[in-house]
Amino acid sequence: MPPAVANPQRLIVLLAALVAFGPLSIDMYLPSLPLIAQDLGAPESQIQLTISVFLAGLCAGMLVYGPLSDRFGRRKLLLGGIALYMLASIGCTLAAKAEQLVFWRILQALGGAGASVLARTIVRDLFPLKDAARVLSLMHLVTMFATLIAPLIGGYLILLAGWRSLFVVLMVFAGLCLLAVAWKIPETHPTDARGASVGAVFRAYGHIAVQPQALGYILCMGLSFGGMFAFITASPFVYIQYFGVSPQQYAWLFSLNVGGIIVATLLNARLVTRLGPQRMLVFGASIAALSGLALAILGASGLGGLTAIVVCLLFYVSVTGMLGANCVASLLARFHKQAGAAAGLAVALQFGLGTAASALVSTLHDGSPLPMSLVVGATGIGSLLALLLTRIPERGATATQEK
Repeated sequence: MPPAVANPQRLIVLLAALVAFGPLSIDMYLPSLPLIAQDLGAPESQIQLTISVFLAGLCAGMLVYGPLSDRFGRRKLLLGGIALYMLASIGCTLAAKAEQLVFWRILQALGGAGASVLARTIVRDLFPLKDAARVLSLMHLVTMFATLIAPLIGGYLILLAGWRSLFVVLMVFAGLCLLAVAWKIPETHPTDARGASVGAVFRAYGHIAVQPQALGYILCMGLSFGGMFAFITASPFVYIQYFGVSPQQYAWLFSLNVGGIIVATLLNARLVTRLGPQRMLVFGASIAALSGLALAILGASGLGGLTAIVVCLLFYVSVTGMLGANCVASLLARFHKQAGAAAGLAVALQFGLGTAASALVSTLHDGSPLPMSLVVGATGIGSLLALLLTRIPERGATATQEK
């Protein structure tokens, strides 16, 4: 059995900080893109590539860390990933050319992927299903707070010390996390529970991918996440250019959705231990489907105006954290012997579906709310339908029952 945790509340904050590596590395960095392009004498498209390669590295890294942690344990890989992130942050700080910045951002993503996926896996090692869903909800809450303040921090850092200071702050943040992990988190995956070989743990991807229940949970969280990415991609153009709101008003409207996520996540953390993850998933996915359907109808008909669109998106985006926490907890409970592979596959595909939805809404862009409305509507309905897969009996003996 894994060792007991002396102070669970402090552990939740630390694990949430690890999950926040990805969002902080992107959101804090966004306000600096034009300045970096100017300073390095590179076209903006090349600097934007540093975001794309970071997302790609994040997805690839998650697919590697998960199964490797099932074979070799969580702690060493987690410490190694954070150390790599620190090294890459130093490289980003010293980059003299755009090509160098792209290279170091890839390594930074590969390191941050370890923190993101292994933090979720450690939750499954230490907590039973209902408690894991509650802990993941609280972790998501802390992560959303970090996501909310990251652009503000980045904006002020740029004014005070230039864009390179962003990577110094990220390096210091990673260093503090490294010390905290070394001090607070023991090895949570005992030797007798590990896979027999590296090949065997990577083959777990194939076993998990053919399980209907696994696909149901992964698609439920991934599609809802994709709808949120479509909203993030399209909403500046819809709100500011189509409806004519000011950038300041847009910031408040965007923050409204973050507040909705916080409220829904707190509600989930309070109710999930009593009602169970499955009921909370049906509740959250139903809201996503209904609000997405309403948004699609409004977008196609042109009825309701800005207010109706804002309300529909508020309901949709608010439940994404609830769906993510309960899907991950339920998935890892059924695949606790392959928790690392399950978490890696789920989170990597979540980001993959988010990227695909973002690209789709960009391709369909016509200046109106319709493309965003249709993509969000489709992902909301798809998220609810995916839950039907979780009711199909599992195949073989790979999966396990809830604990």
